[in-house]
Amino acid sequence: MTGRLQGLELRRVAMPLVSPFRTSFGTEHERDVLLVRAVTAEAEGWGECVALSGPLYSPEYVDGAQAFIKRYLIPLLRRFDGHVYALEPLFEPLKGHPMAKAAVQTAVLDAHLRAAGLPLGSFLGATKATVPAGVSVGIMDSIPALLDAVAGYLAAGYLRIKLKIEPGWDVEPVRAVRERFGDDVLLQVDANTAYTLTDAEQLARLDPFGLLLIEQPLPEDDIRGHARLATMIRTPICLDESIVSARAAADAIALNACRIVNIKPGRVGGYLEARRIHDVCAANGVAVWAGGMLETGLGRAANVALAALPGFTLPGDTSASDRYYAQDITEPFVLEDGHVAVPTGPGIGVEPLRDVLDSVTTETEWHNFTSVS
Repeated sequence: MTGRLQGLELRRVAMPLVSPFRTSFGTEHERDVLLVRAVTAEAEGWGECVALSGPLYSPEYVDGAQAFIKRYLIPLLRRFDGHVYALEPLFEPLKGHPMAKAAVQTAVLDAHLRAAGLPLGSFLGATKATVPAGVSVGIMDSIPALLDAVAGYLAAGYLRIKLKIEPGWDVEPVRAVRERFGDDVLLQVDANTAYTLTDAEQLARLDPFGLLLIEQPLPEDDIRGHARLATMIRTPICLDESIVSARAAADAIALNACRIVNIKPGRVGGYLEARRIHDVCAANGVAVWAGGMLETGLGRAANVALAALPGFTLPGDTSASDRYYAQDITEPFVLEDGHVAVPTGPGIGVEPLRDVLDSVTTETEWHNFTSVS
């Protein structure tokens, strides 16, 4: 899978959400998405940068990711003519910026796989034709609003409910959902680093509700704190923001800081590293699931392919397109019997709907590589 790049397009699109999505670090009303299109003589490929508008979930933000790609990655790519695996050592001297790197790597990988006629799922080692779908429910203004939202998602067929929590919105929402919908609903919570170890007693109050897991309760750099918390609560701890690489996953597992890992390719620098994290966790008997960052259909397609690997044994945030967008920029992903189908076409297996894509595009810039000798 080689092929010299002819150029790279950076495209910004504005995607209104069907409803505001609130977490412990902020509220999203619209996604400002950076898309990367890599063009070779044989094919073109797409990557989606999952950075948010501001440095809230991670240090990266969409304006910064675009500037980083333009200033640092594109000069390297102008002379790149190797296997897609060569991108990682090529980018390695540049510290950080995994979401920007992941977007470029995914676009190049997609182009190469399309030229080879190979689906991303097959390339990664997928073993499933469909993946079980969960849904992430943001922090609501009231308990009745939360219960209405959960009722709608369960009626739609989602197999797992994830509730965003923060101090002041944790035990009571979980209690209300359990009382309304019963103990058979697969239920988990996500704190997005909103707590500290001093909150262990409060977090232990979630134990009676039989949660699948509590995701990233403490700051991302507090691995030892998570290991300590794991001895103080019964609910299994899942790490998200802390897992930035396969090495970080191995360290967290060795320290007993988590029993489950959420894998987000953008957070770890791309699908190649995401697969390595899957392999590390599988080798250590640690369950993994696929997280999401409100992706469009382009990013969702790649995530669904990853979630089809054998170690992904828990439903992920692989929701249908209409969970977030009234009109996606690809043919929509739909929920069937609680599952989403893994694309079978070459590369990520989906194409943007050009008219829709153009209608939501706010900016494009083309970087031509063919003039470089």
